[in-house]
Amino acid sequence: MSSPNFIDYVKFMSRSGKGGAGCLHFHREKFIDKGGPDGGDGGRGGHVILRGNNQLWTLLHLKYRKHIYAEAGGPGEGQNRTGASGKDVVVEVPLGTVAKNADTGAVRVEITEHGQEYILTPGGRGGKGNTFFATPTNQAPVHAQPGEPGTEEWIVLELKLLADVGLVGFPNAGKSTLLSVLSAAKPKIADYPFTTLTPNLGVVAYRDSQSFVMADIPGIIEGAAEGKGLGIRFLRHIERNSLLLFMVPADSAHIETEYNVLLHELRKYNPELLDKKRVLAISKCDLLDQDLTQELQKELPAGIPVVFISAITHQGLTGLKDLLWHQLHELS
Repeated sequence: MSSPNFIDYVKFMSRSGKGGAGCLHFHREKFIDKGGPDGGDGGRGGHVILRGNNQLWTLLHLKYRKHIYAEAGGPGEGQNRTGASGKDVVVEVPLGTVAKNADTGAVRVEITEHGQEYILTPGGRGGKGNTFFATPTNQAPVHAQPGEPGTEEWIVLELKLLADVGLVGFPNAGKSTLLSVLSAAKPKIADYPFTTLTPNLGVVAYRDSQSFVMADIPGIIEGAAEGKGLGIRFLRHIERNSLLLFMVPADSAHIETEYNVLLHELRKYNPELLDKKRVLAISKCDLLDQDLTQELQKELPAGIPVVFISAITHQGLTGLKDLLWHQLHELS
């Protein structure tokens, strides 16, 4: 994924169609003096509908659509003809898209399946024609309903990536390099902070033609939950991952401290993130000899599976994939 093309937040005005007016009409035909009421109902206004599409991975196509308007319903006609319904507007979105009311922040829907549809802004109902109001005591009603107005509302769409494994770590922990080695993804890699400006997804091939999806989330820095750096912008993507793979480089000053800082940022953003399964990978282990590796064993946090890896030399990558697969599929 290239930076300019990955958009995970859009805001737009959604306006549904007004319902068509009911018709005030009486039957007129040669040799029939006083025909009864035959005014038809107005048509329904068009809906604004969200639909999941598993071929999309960004909200880029909606970035410049600041207004999405559905058609109004047509008016009813004589001979009890109902007006045409307004044309719906279908907005296709990637799986993992959350729709919120822009004013209140209330979540309206989460689109998680291909083809899933949700009426975001319902169209106004069509008005009743005068036929509807005919009764034995009022056989010639002379009124019909106007159509209901459409609804206008500001909507926010946020994309939360749907991946099995989310990579969590400080900048330059080696997340992008690992993803590029384990999958066909080609993230931008360089030796400076925040190389990854957008999340990258990769499909990791496993045994017997099986696979799982891994997401490289931009590096977290201390204070990310308060909005420092890029971390807060992308922490929402971690919410959808089944398992979190923490990465701390072997040349870190103190591995357990760095791991605890990462945990602290996740806790401040959303405490529920700590309920997810976690694995710790010590990256860049090609820098270590056996003695240094044994020394690092003393610094490891307790209660979490740990694996030593090097994306450069491929050390430990098979074991890492085995561990991740087991954690993803073990019975709870």
